[in-house]
Amino acid sequence: MAKSNKTIQPALNQNPHKTEERPREKNLEVAIGREVRAFRRAHNITVAELAKTTGLSIGMLSKIENGVTSPSLTTLQTLADALSVPLTSLFRGFEEKREAVHVKAGTGVDANRRGTRAGHQYSLLGHLGSSTAGVVVEPYLISLNEESDIFPDFQHDGLEFIYMIAGEVEYRHGDKSFHLCPGDSLFFDADAPHGPKKHIKLPARYLSIISYPHKN
Repeated sequence: MAKSNKTIQPALNQNPHKTEERPREKNLEVAIGREVRAFRRAHNITVAELAKTTGLSIGMLSKIENGVTSPSLTTLQTLADALSVPLTSLFRGFEEKREAVHVKAGTGVDANRRGTRAGHQYSLLGHLGSSTAGVVVEPYLISLNEESDIFPDFQHDGLEFIYMIAGEVEYRHGDKSFHLCPGDSLFFDADAPHGPKKHIKLPARYLSIISYPHKN
């Protein structure tokens, strides 16, 4: 019997359709812990230094930052004082409004990114960033036409994901090139030189999602 060359893919560890069931109190503890850690790191304070300042044990601070214990208001006020922030700021991760950006077709904001070449039309479809999560995400719709320059040397911070919608291009990343057709995608470290190296079929359009560290 001939052997099949088909590769069996491993099963995913996570169910994308499963809703996360966590009690509200646990969410609050995790949110507080994230804020305490974020403020501590912003002040360049170690856990040991914060423990000494507040009189709390290193173990207790670790539990608070990891959201596995529910600190009293007195403890939270002590932490807020030590971190020189209002007590209410420790709850912002739980209370903050979760944003969603809806952009109707054709209404994206034309944007000029640093290093953008002539004829590369960037339409910004949204912008979300979180100092707590430490990341900024920017989705762009990029359009190329006969007047667009060839420029395979873009470089910037973060990661980039592109999804080809129309047309065909030869896309460079580092020392490799990829022939991208509609439906193809590419995910890469954006610190390496990258960009359209050759226009194969124009006009071309692709979605580019860029994420990079949030800078305070």
